[in-house]
This record gives sequence, structure tokens and C-alpha cells, in this order.
Amino acid sequence: MGDYKQMPWFVKIEEGKVDKPTFDQYVPAHKAYIQDLIAKGHKARTGYWAEQRGGMLLFEATSKEEAEAIVADDPLVKHGCVNYQLYEWRIVME
Repeated sequence: MGDYKQMPWFVKIEEGKVDKPTFDQYVPAHKAYIQDLIAKGHKARTGYWAEQRGGMLLFEATSKEEAEAIVADDPLVKHGCVNYQLYEWRIVME
């Protein structure tokens, strides 16, 4: 295991753009999608802002291209519930 290289981290910052009932109907699918990412080793974490609409998804991926594909598969993205920005997060201290 000496050659193990940690995958890069990515962050999707999102803002809701639909009404709450529309958004909420896709939350169970979003949670299942996150569980699948965790099971596949992406160390995904998701949550929402306490003060306003929107949230964040933090996960590992092998590349920006893989990260973009992962985000595109999020039910909240597929159903047009959020606007988002995707960033590679470079950790300087752990």
C-alpha cells in the first residue's frame, strides 16, 4: 500500500432554484445517490446551509472529468433543482 495516492477532493456548491415541494421530491433519490458514492469509495459528504437555500457536496474523484460526471448524475442536478459550481479543493492541512 506504499504507493497509494489519495484522490483529489472536489466540492459542489449549490443553490436551490425550485420551490421546496419540487426540491423535496428528489431528496430521497439524492440520499440514495450519496450512499452509492460512499459505497464506491468517493467519501462523499452532503449537507445544506442553515441560513439559506442551498448546500454543498464534498467528495473524492480521480479527476475533474470524473467529478463532473459524478455531479451530472446527482438527481438534484438531473432534475434542474439547483445551480452549482464545482471546484477542486486542495487540502493544505489535515
